[in-house]
Amino acid sequence: MTPARLVVVGNGMAGARLLEEVLARGGGDRYTITVFGDEPHGGYNRILLSEVLAAGGAEDSDELFLNPHDWYDDHGITLHAGVRIVRVDRREKVVLGDDGSVTPYDVLVLATGSRSFFPPIEGLWASPSALTPGVFGFRSLDDVTALLAHVRRPRTAVVVGGGLLGLEAAAGLQAHGAAVHVVHPTEVLMDQQLGAEAAGVLRGTLEQRGLHLHLGVRASEILTSDGSVSGVRFTDGSELAADTVVVTAGVRPNVGLAAAAGLTTQAAIVVDDTLRSVDDEAVHAVGECAQHRGEVYGVVAPLWEQAAVLADVLTGADPAAAYRGSRLATKLKVAGVEVAQMGLRAPERSSDEVVRYAASGRGVHQSLVIRDGALVGATLVGDVSRVAALTQALDSRSALPADRAQLLFDLGAPGAGAVADLPDDARVCQCNRVSKGDLLACVARGADSVAACAAATRAGTGCGSCQPLVKEIVEAALEAEGPEDPIVVGGVTSPDQLRHIADVAERHDVPVVELLGGSGVALRGVPPATRRALREDLDRWVPRAP
Repeated sequence: MTPARLVVVGNGMAGARLLEEVLARGGGDRYTITVFGDEPHGGYNRILLSEVLAAGGAEDSDELFLNPHDWYDDHGITLHAGVRIVRVDRREKVVLGDDGSVTPYDVLVLATGSRSFFPPIEGLWASPSALTPGVFGFRSLDDVTALLAHVRRPRTAVVVGGGLLGLEAAAGLQAHGAAVHVVHPTEVLMDQQLGAEAAGVLRGTLEQRGLHLHLGVRASEILTSDGSVSGVRFTDGSELAADTVVVTAGVRPNVGLAAAAGLTTQAAIVVDDTLRSVDDEAVHAVGECAQHRGEVYGVVAPLWEQAAVLADVLTGADPAAAYRGSRLATKLKVAGVEVAQMGLRAPERSSDEVVRYAASGRGVHQSLVIRDGALVGATLVGDVSRVAALTQALDSRSALPADRAQLLFDLGAPGAGAVADLPDDARVCQCNRVSKGDLLACVARGADSVAACAAATRAGTGCGSCQPLVKEIVEAALEAEGPEDPIVVGGVTSPDQLRHIADVAERHDVPVVELLGGSGVALRGVPPATRRALREDLDRWVPRAP
């Protein structure tokens, strides 16, 4: 059969993940795949842009790029990097690029993501298409590269927007010695994730770290001198001298292409449970540009779930696959402060229970919402060590201890037995939906390091906030593999072989090499993380023991 033509418009995190999921289900045989991306890069992890800013560039960031250009070639995918699709002709079933290309499709996936929202601030734009020099967005790698070129010397910067992205940008600018002021229109930082009390604790911690916060006001005008930013005027009439402005006032789904093609759009492209447009069975949408049952998701885990369902649908791997929506549970590091939020932020019924612990002097806030004996919400700031156990309780709706305080002070607390007490189905990596059991199974299959488990399961490769817990679980599992079990080498028949074994043992820090009866040698006390590498070293010269 002639392969069908699959065209994906958008090579961001959702589009790139969809390609991986399609290939994993044998979709490379079913389709010829063509991908268009506005940016000249391969797919990259947009979540890590704040780290790129703080580090001073992407050159040393192996984790940033999801798939380099060679990956597309290796998998038979045609990538048009730096080509913008300007029109979808649904009648002729072709997409038209700004390079003059006309590409036919049998199946079209729109993964156009979102764009930065620039509020109506006087002086923000130098022209209809160019920001005033000194003003930057914070959405793409090119944005960060331009910002880094600008902040080579210490600056005074104003970040417009005190949400997650704004606080991350602020922390990155602080890393370069800038004096940073964050302007936010409400009194509540991160008001999409946090309630007033939790945000107040976060505010105190950030101010202690030198961040200047202007809450309950808006930027009304960008002041300029010689054509570049010289300051910001606020709605209360006050002014602040500054030479850098970073706008992080939210995002808007990119729906212009879909709307022009006659597809139904509201906040985003309206799709059904198979991520198919409600207007055209040949067109699908995934990621931040998709609206499902009235919801538009802007965090990683729902995007990954959508990509898996759509890959099942497109490849026929699961004809009954359906996306039912996502339950959000996020664990983040915001400007160096650990934050986790899942389910409800606050009680909604008079019968809801609230468990709250606050130590504002230590920058800690923890609150739980319980309904009908089950956990339905949790917010943690400053101390998220209980997040794995709380996520498990939220997902499973399991019975809670009569003394609710145990949820905060016993379950998941650091120390001996905490990881061991987590059930195997406890979700460790929210972004990639990796459980403790998945990690244990990976070790059982022979993975001998945290890096190997991360590569096999993707744990820790999304936002990265779960990496400490992943490391703890994997290292505990490796220890349980039994480092006391010796590696036995048989058939040692020459002094050269014995010297080779001794050299390998020394290279891998093996404390005991013991001669056995016959022609055997036992290496005892082998560190779990090096067992496989040591075995491979030995096998180059010495056969395995029978």
